[in-house]
Amino acid sequence: MVTTSDSMASNPAAIDVEPTIFRRVLGHFLTGVVVVSTMDGEQPVGLAIGSFFSISLAPPLVGFCAANSSETWPIIKRAGRFCINVLAADQEAVCRQFARSGAEKFDGVGWSTSEGGCPRLDDVIAWIDCDIETIHAGGDHEICVGRVRALGDGRLSSPLPFFRGGHRIG
Repeated sequence: MVTTSDSMASNPAAIDVEPTIFRRVLGHFLTGVVVVSTMDGEQPVGLAIGSFFSISLAPPLVGFCAANSSETWPIIKRAGRFCINVLAADQEAVCRQFARSGAEKFDGVGWSTSEGGCPRLDDVIAWIDCDIETIHAGGDHEICVGRVRALGDGRLSSPLPFFRGGHRIG
């Protein structure tokens, strides 16, 4: 069991966790990768996210964390809705394309419009249309909670894993 001293509990700033060690240790937790997408007027926008999670069945809620430094996140926040695109194991190139900053992320990527009016990428294994329910501050990220409005299965495949800093297991 891990405990904190009274001084550490009363002063969270006293806890010093080295960011590189934090990232390395948490990299031992396997996550899947999604692309969060929306429309900015007539222009599709999206970003790769490795921190997507289910929150509630009733009401149906999902969430993800977006970096405060993201150029795309403010556009999604302003739109008030988004589509989660669950990437397949063979879509690492799509993930890398959507992980870049400032690039034309939709170049060469097929997509259609979801029921909620957001870009739904071709060949994903699942998609989830959401309206933004609430946003919480979370350090250098914001935690977005979305209310699910529509969802569906895509093609059969394993998801694209992210583990120990890469898209592989082991």
